Amino acid sequence: MTDEPIDIGVLGYRFMGKAHANALDRLPMFFEDAPERNRHTVIGRDEAALADAAETLGFEHTATDWRDVVEEVDAFYNLGPNHLHVEPSVAALEAGTPVLCEKPLAPTLAGAEEMREAAAAAEVPAACAFNYRFVPAIRYAKRLIDAGELGEIRQVRGRYLQDWLSDPEAPWSWRNDEELAGSGALGDLGAHTIDLARFLVGDRVGEAASVSGHLKTFTDERPVEGEDGETRPVTVDDAYSAQIEYDSGAIATFEASRVTEGHKNDHTIAVHGSAGSLEFSLERLNELRVMTGDARGYETVLVTDEDDPYIDHWWPPGHVIGWEHTFVHENYEFLTAVAEGDDFSPSFDDAYEVQRVIDGVERSDAEGARVDLN
Repeated sequence: MTDEPIDIGVLGYRFMGKAHANALDRLPMFFEDAPERNRHTVIGRDEAALADAAETLGFEHTATDWRDVVEEVDAFYNLGPNHLHVEPSVAALEAGTPVLCEKPLAPTLAGAEEMREAAAAAEVPAACAFNYRFVPAIRYAKRLIDAGELGEIRQVRGRYLQDWLSDPEAPWSWRNDEELAGSGALGDLGAHTIDLARFLVGDRVGEAASVSGHLKTFTDERPVEGEDGETRPVTVDDAYSAQIEYDSGAIATFEASRVTEGHKNDHTIAVHGSAGSLEFSLERLNELRVMTGDARGYETVLVTDEDDPYIDHWWPPGHVIGWEHTFVHENYEFLTAVAEGDDFSPSFDDAYEVQRVIDGVERSDAEGARVDLN
């Protein structure tokens, strides 16, 4: 492991920029063996907003062009909108700079394939930021599944529900545009569920073999914020549903929506096997519902003991952690991989497999038929 601080360049400074900057703040307090790191440059278009972001988030420098940064830093965080994922990430990898890119990997399968190929050619970590893999209860669930506690995996159910676009007067943003985002609820939310299922059961069921999917847009246009009377078309889905069959014959049912009233950030996943079941809900992040062996019903396990994944770094047993801690765990693992020259998971390969399913859902909806993914 290098003793030199890792200079970090970050493209994007809003929602995800704050989440990752907060994680970098927490690392030295709770992960004493984390590599030294330096917030070198934050990148964006608006120089005044950049200056404020640099001061707030603790970066030494600002830049308005990522091309000036990717070769100058030791790690590049691509937290920009989806349409900016491919070119900057590929350029960084070609320069030999490790990359952490937000999900989904790209707006299209072709873009994701380009990123995967660049990662394969580079001898540095290429990571996709599926932060829910780093929830202690999810790691606990994977231990149970890998140990065979659920038996043969038969079925996975997942949903991700939000309501921030329920109001048809909610303003238009880049997330409503196919060219900028690639897809709507499918890529924004569904990518998380598809990856989480693959993380939990992929070793036991294989890859997704076929998919049947349906996309729905409920509001066709939205007002432009600050422009009285002006609207822009919505060219992505508000909601999706999909049925998947894996190589093993196990099946999955997934859905997501950004227009479900009463659901702020409701991400749940359940795994059912021949010998047991488990369920996780992000709204009860520290808990896992488990039924195995001779149990006649579910037991709720509080995943806050010191021998549970990551928990020994935080508070005394029984004290809960939150959503923001997933980014601390993610940054710890990524920066350790950078410092030691190791692989990181979820990798661009992992994220490409998610994109392959997303693309299958889109094709199934367009063709009105089940799609073979092999």
